[in-house]
Order: sequence, then structure tokens, then C-alpha cells
Amino acid sequence: MANITPKINFINELSGLFDLDGQVAFVPGGYGGIGEAISWGLAMHGARVVLAGRSLEKAELLAQQISDAGFSAEGIALDVESVDAIRDSIDQVAERNGGIDILMNCVGIQREEPLLEVTEDAFDEVYRVNLKSAMFLSQAVARHQVAGRKGGRQLHLLSVRSQLGIRNRGYSAYCSTKGGMVMLIKQHAMELAPHGITVNGVAPTFVYTEMIRHVMENPEFRDNLLERIPLGRIADPKDVVGPALFFMSPGASFVTGQTMYVDGGISSSQ
Repeated sequence: MANITPKINFINELSGLFDLDGQVAFVPGGYGGIGEAISWGLAMHGARVVLAGRSLEKAELLAQQISDAGFSAEGIALDVESVDAIRDSIDQVAERNGGIDILMNCVGIQREEPLLEVTEDAFDEVYRVNLKSAMFLSQAVARHQVAGRKGGRQLHLLSVRSQLGIRNRGYSAYCSTKGGMVMLIKQHAMELAPHGITVNGVAPTFVYTEMIRHVMENPEFRDNLLERIPLGRIADPKDVVGPALFFMSPGASFVTGQTMYVDGGISSSQ
């Protein structure tokens, strides 16, 4: 009869695949619709979450709610359009917490303008917030992760629009910046791999948040979208949490340079 007693090393190794105890997670954009859900997920799996965003009040409010629930969180103000502010904030977070193990970049905006009406100011703003900030958030965190010699995780919140255009909407700035982030992730993954730091992306389709309320309230657009999603529903913020936690966990230690599309099957059918 075969020996079915599990090997002790498997028990030890597999039991901690999704354990984030003691990890410090820096989450710019962490109080937004999707960011809030991910911040809760990180905290509930043991990480100390540092939320950052333009509104100190919103960051501190969510951090207090997470702390009141028995988890670890703090909120800070951060203007991601300033590279100096990014570097200063990350240096301070790393100094207070003894380093940064995880970057969960949830920053992103959209300024919808049809192609023939795109303005330089709006395009530049989306570029600065979506793509340029991703570059320098990654760089600033990587400097501490490399110096710490413990490896680390970096994850960026993308969109299915990093791969697919969208009909009848003015998404030039949004699609181009999210598409650029896919290649930024691949390049950063290659440069940071020798240091044991993984870099990945999670790319949802439309998710029920305040950011897309205006399009979801258009019955024709909503019905057309539902018809195109093989799973037949709009995503909820919690649908993004599981894939995000996977990439940030020890279970994804051999996964880097990848983008996971959390889109109900849209990208497989277009």
C-alpha cells in the first residue's frame, strides 16, 4: 500500500503560499473603488497597509476603518504627479516600517475625449497620473527592495483597455497609457528579476465603482457590455482582490512580467 502521509516540507511550504504576515504593502490609490477592496484584502491576509492618495482625509479614514477592524493600516497624502513627492513619501514609509515588501499601484484616471477633440492638457494629465507615476513609484520602491536584499512584489492595476480599444468612446489617453504600462511591467520585471523582485499587472474590465457610474447609468451601453461579457455580469471590486493577492503572495514567487485579465472572458472572445 502506498504511503499517503504528506511530506512535512510540503505541509510547511504550501501552508504559507498566501500568507502576508509581516509584509509592508504600499498602496497608492488605495482608497479608490478597487483600491479599497484590495487594501482590505491585503490587511486581512496579514500585511501592514500604507494607503496613499491626494486626499489625506480619505486615506486616513479608510486606514482607521481597517485598524478598527483589528488589522494594521495607516494613511498618508501623496501627489503622484510629483516625482519628488513620490520619492519622499516612499522613503518615509520605508524608514518608518523597516522597508517596503509590496507595491500595489492602484493609481489611475480617465479623461474621456473623442479623438478629434483630445486636448494636450487632458492627455498629459492622464499620462502623468497613469504611466509616468507607475514608472517612478516602481523605481522608488525598487530602490528600497533592492537595498533590502529580501526580494519583493510589485503589482500594477491595469485595464482590459491595455489590450483592447473601445468603440464609440474617447479613450485615446487611457488606452495608450494602460497599454504602455504592460511594457513597463515587462521591462521592470526583467531588470528586477535578479533581485528576486516580481513585477506583474492585473487588468479588469469595467468594475462597478464610482469612476464608471456615468457609463453604467446608460442602459444601452450597459446592456451592450453585458452582452459582450461571456460570464454575463459586470465585475465587482472583490473580483479583482483574489488575482491581486495571488500576485502579491509567496504563491506567485515564480511569476513575473505577466498581466492577468480579470474580464469575464472578454479578451478571449475579441
